[in-house]
Amino acid sequence: MATLRFQALKEASSRKSILFEETDRKSILFGSNVFNEKAMKQYLTSDALKAVQGAVLNGTKIDRKLADYIAMGMKEWALSKGVTHYTHWFQPLTGTTAEKHDAFFETSYDGSESVEKFGGGQLVQQEPDASSFPNGGIRNTFEARGYTAWDPTSPAFIYGTTLCIPTVFISYTGEALDNKIPLLRALSAIDEAATEVCKYFDKNVKKVTATLGWEQEYFLVDSALANSRPDLIMTGRTLLGHTSAKGQQLDDHYFGSIPTRALTYMRDLEQECMLLGIPVKTRHNEVAPNQFELAPIFEETNLAVDHNCLLMDVMQKVAERHDFKVLFHEKPFKGVNGSGKHNNWSLATDTGVNLLSPSKTPMSNLQFLAFFINTIKAVNDYESLLRGSIATASNDHRLGANEAPPAIISVFIGEQLTKVLAELEGVTDGKLSPEEKTDLKLNVVGKIPEVILDNTDRNRTSPFAFTGNKFEFRAVGSSANCSNAMTTLNTIVAKQLKDFKVEVDALIDTKGLKKDEAIFNVLREYIKLSKKILFEGDGYSDAWEKEAAKRGLSNHKTTPEALKARASKQALDLFSEMGIMNHVEVEARYEIELEEYTKKIQIEGRVLGDLSQNHVIPTAIRYQNTLIENVKGLKEIFGDEFKTLAKEQIILIREVSGHIEGINSKVEAMTNERKKANHLTNAQEMAEAYCNKVKPYFEEIRNHCDKLELLVDDETWTLTKYRELLLTK
Repeated sequence: MATLRFQALKEASSRKSILFEETDRKSILFGSNVFNEKAMKQYLTSDALKAVQGAVLNGTKIDRKLADYIAMGMKEWALSKGVTHYTHWFQPLTGTTAEKHDAFFETSYDGSESVEKFGGGQLVQQEPDASSFPNGGIRNTFEARGYTAWDPTSPAFIYGTTLCIPTVFISYTGEALDNKIPLLRALSAIDEAATEVCKYFDKNVKKVTATLGWEQEYFLVDSALANSRPDLIMTGRTLLGHTSAKGQQLDDHYFGSIPTRALTYMRDLEQECMLLGIPVKTRHNEVAPNQFELAPIFEETNLAVDHNCLLMDVMQKVAERHDFKVLFHEKPFKGVNGSGKHNNWSLATDTGVNLLSPSKTPMSNLQFLAFFINTIKAVNDYESLLRGSIATASNDHRLGANEAPPAIISVFIGEQLTKVLAELEGVTDGKLSPEEKTDLKLNVVGKIPEVILDNTDRNRTSPFAFTGNKFEFRAVGSSANCSNAMTTLNTIVAKQLKDFKVEVDALIDTKGLKKDEAIFNVLREYIKLSKKILFEGDGYSDAWEKEAAKRGLSNHKTTPEALKARASKQALDLFSEMGIMNHVEVEARYEIELEEYTKKIQIEGRVLGDLSQNHVIPTAIRYQNTLIENVKGLKEIFGDEFKTLAKEQIILIREVSGHIEGINSKVEAMTNERKKANHLTNAQEMAEAYCNKVKPYFEEIRNHCDKLELLVDDETWTLTKYRELLLTK
């Protein structure tokens, strides 16, 4: 019966916004529950404070004795705020976060006394089970030992009554088992490489920081309605459901007035974010009904990644208070826009300069061009690896779906900057004449700020676009941990900057060129070598797909195809050379991501089979029986005349039977393909089998089910419909 659906609809329709009032101004609340510099100054000795600051700014190791003092201060601060437990908060290769809570509590040997205890050893290191998390074969089941180790560059915070200490997760044998360690290594690599290049322009630069501003898109669905859909709960998306007559075609939701319940949720969420030091700033309706976006002020990349991971957890917890379910899946509903997480990336010096922001002086603009062109060159050389960094089963639904960037990686820089690069391409090989130097500095490099100011258009079909003072990696999925994309991007740019410095120095040392001449010469060659990656047109068009193939760009439309780049020789060499991951760590991640893809498609196949055979078919048969009874009744009353009177009912009965047969035969075929795939032992082959042999049945089964949804009496249909999920405010 459809009782659950109608109960859920009644419950959702009667919801009222909960009462919520901000407790104080955002500027006062911000960071209240973070063990930041303000808190450390109050609770740490000067030596302990200097140790933490040294670790954050310079990566210096904290002495174990000082760690005891830091732990003591952290504990006292936490206890003053009503905290009872602490946890090492880490990011295993599950894509989510993990935590194990321990109480600030110990007893004496005989149990006669108790004390709140938290020492340096507990702060610095813990030992979760390394074999129970995805490890790609690094740890066997009987080899359980792994360690979490404190990351002082990301401050501890309080959520609820628990002190959360951001940590890395490493195996007993030393390999990284998390997303944070490779990211930290990549950030260190780009700091070193970018700082060396900066010294061409400013000797005072001592450090370069990669910054990140993510934009989190998500759907809000009433919890009662979400719970009435087993596919939403188990897979994060609807595997069945006919599109609603009204969706997003009127463009009336985008940037529209935020619904009252959603706005109350956002206000509550923002207050939690302020307490946790997450600098959220922007909120608005997105394109699809019940779809929204949240965006912060940009931060140092490691902290920004931690904040996004934390935010996704907090969003779900706050949603429970408001009777909402948050959907992060890239495509929870067919026929309306999916969700992404645009990663806005830039580089900033310790002297306060954004290296991807032009200035009013030619020297500063030459610096801008050096980093701008090197980034383009890095994407050009590693576009396939960059595509692999965002490959997931859920993001496959979004990429190339005419609502998000295509699966082909390209770079958009705008018409005006394209002209600037064309002029630079014409620089003389070798030494420049005085006239050329003057022309370059005054008429090309010197005018870049005005050019960019005038170049205000954007290209939403570009996966990697320059937007004035940063690059926007638009292809990252909404459910993703940003670290994969950011580790790859920072690594390839670090590698490129390192190579750039070698080439420039060689021209200065062996050819006797001036510094500016050498830089212009190398940049000219990079522009020539990177032309294939630059694209200003419509990324959704068939013409671009053909053009990209001519240029030799990859077009990996599925995750198993895209992930091959993650374990290619190019990737192994890159990560090894840059000290980001060894071969074991790279190959382990490749295995884990293939296995995750396979399991997700496997789960979806099982849920789809269950829903179609245990919900849709019984409902269709009940409706069919009603039609049969109607036809029998007409025959009893009207005799042979019933064939005319019951003509439409008989057609319906046949149509329903055809769809039931279609569902049963396709589910059986899908199940058989799944069984075959499960016998494969190679991870790549298994993932490809699920992608190419199992998944194609999903759409065929869905089509039969969705046709039945339109045929069957609404009163008997058991699954909550799209119009109810998307348009209930």
